Amino acid sequence: MEKIYLATDHAGFELKEKIKQFLIERNFEIEDKGAVEHNEKDDYPDFISLVAKEISQNPNKKAIIFGGSGQGEAMAANRFPNVRAVVFYGGNLEIIKLSREHNDANILSIGARFLNEEEAKTAIELWLNTEFTNEERHIRRIEKIV
Repeated sequence: MEKIYLATDHAGFELKEKIKQFLIERNFEIEDKGAVEHNEKDDYPDFISLVAKEISQNPNKKAIIFGGSGQGEAMAANRFPNVRAVVFYGGNLEIIKLSREHNDANILSIGARFLNEEEAKTAIELWLNTEFTNEERHIRRIEKIV
């Protein structure tokens, strides 16, 4: 059973809870780093940093983080070594595939204010089911940013 880390602030809380159930139903082990309740005054770095630390120490693991746009969350996560967080807030799903195939993204940052539940589920399922190509050129490029 593959473990997936989750984190959000208030802006992504409702979607995170729905996605958590979606992933549990698909037999993923979930480690939810918060928020554990909706609090309009919370700050995303408090929760995102907990997930980013886990991924930094275990870069072959995966995490999904949520925020209003997903942008600040990805910025916070990418400050940690070995983290390759990408943002998705809608549009062409090819970017989801490429983030895994070419960049071996280990964190997907979801813009909860821009996606409905079904769009998020589709993107997450594609992201989780797409493998890194392990091509030399992609490995070389990743090593230059780690």
